[in-house]
Amino acid sequence: MKFYEITFSPTGGTKKAADILSHELSKQISEIDLCDRNIDFARIALEEDDIALIAVPSYGGRIPQTAVERISALAGKHARAVLVCVYGNRAYDNTLAELMDISRKAGFRPVAAVAALAEHSIARKVAAGRPDAEDEKSLKEIAAQIRQKIIGEDISLPDVPGKVPEKAGLRTSGMGPNASNACVKCGLCATKCPVGAIDPVSMNPDSKKCISCMRCISVCPVGAKKLGKAITSLGGVALGVLCANRKECELFL
Repeated sequence: MKFYEITFSPTGGTKKAADILSHELSKQISEIDLCDRNIDFARIALEEDDIALIAVPSYGGRIPQTAVERISALAGKHARAVLVCVYGNRAYDNTLAELMDISRKAGFRPVAAVAALAEHSIARKVAAGRPDAEDEKSLKEIAAQIRQKIIGEDISLPDVPGKVPEKAGLRTSGMGPNASNACVKCGLCATKCPVGAIDPVSMNPDSKKCISCMRCISVCPVGAKKLGKAITSLGGVALGVLCANRKECELFL
């Protein structure tokens, strides 16, 4: 039996939450990075006695289209799955329902689902610092409950909230930040872009390819990638009102 951590985490928040759960569920973890565009995901097949933790961010209450496509390419082979959606304290809406649907179609058997919190990828002041110490404690307790279900060989489907959208995956585009004068042309953003949307010479994104995941901002070593102040200010104000009350991690068994 192998334990796989399968994550789509452009800015690292989803990975942080997934790591807390994974390290409580297994001592040996095989990682599959859904952000790595160089991997042929269609060549990855699990076994029936394996366990996979599949974690994605919630973009406007949906799963990013790129993540949907890459999860769908995997061969689950009836492996048990722990589904995790991570959101920035607004709402995750239909994310878990959508993840349940696409993971089952890929051959996985979901046995648990978790909604966790992380710092918002655009309005960084929203849910800043999360997952924090309280989240870590909560996620460890959640992992203990999931472990007991797995040990008991209970393979019942978790009852998750939300509806399965007619079309899988949310397509986003056109909000990728251009390189500022501070750019040193290191090429890291172009290399790390999940969809290869950044020109390796200008270091600017192709708006038709960009999925607005903000990974280029998170990996830039000199802070040369930033969204316009108008976008971040307006977004921060709007989300600040919607996200005023602290949300907590949730478990569905």
